[in-house]
Amino acid sequence: MTTRSSTPPPVPASVVVLLLLLFVCSYLPVVLGTATPAAAAGLIEIAELLAHPEQYDHQDVMVTGKVMNVQLATNRQGQPAYGFLLQDQAGTLKVVSLGQLEVHEGDQVIVEGVFSRLRQVGRTIVYNEIKALSVKPLTRLNPDLVG
Repeated sequence: MTTRSSTPPPVPASVVVLLLLLFVCSYLPVVLGTATPAAAAGLIEIAELLAHPEQYDHQDVMVTGKVMNVQLATNRQGQPAYGFLLQDQAGTLKVVSLGQLEVHEGDQVIVEGVFSRLRQVGRTIVYNEIKALSVKPLTRLNPDLVG
């Protein structure tokens, strides 16, 4: 007679590490009193931003996703600028910022910035965009924790 264990299968270590990392990134700055407004609010899912863009319009946000379609540019004053799509399984947002981009296509990142549900550029309207204040790859936060 064989007995079956009712113990659920173990959670993969990578999932545990990612959840721990997200918890630390979201709440440690609040506890230490060093949180930016976006960090104090915690991570927001891309799906949440896309479902309720009016609620987050012109608000500080912090989201995570994969860098896609990187575009480097120069603004009118000659400063370096960049844009990319931030993608997860639920959707895609556009991210723009000034400065040098320190991440690469395919990197998993955390973006902090100001969300705009729409912005008019000449005759074009850009929807669901974050003007990034910070773009950090997840692997650079703590390379020992992230695989």
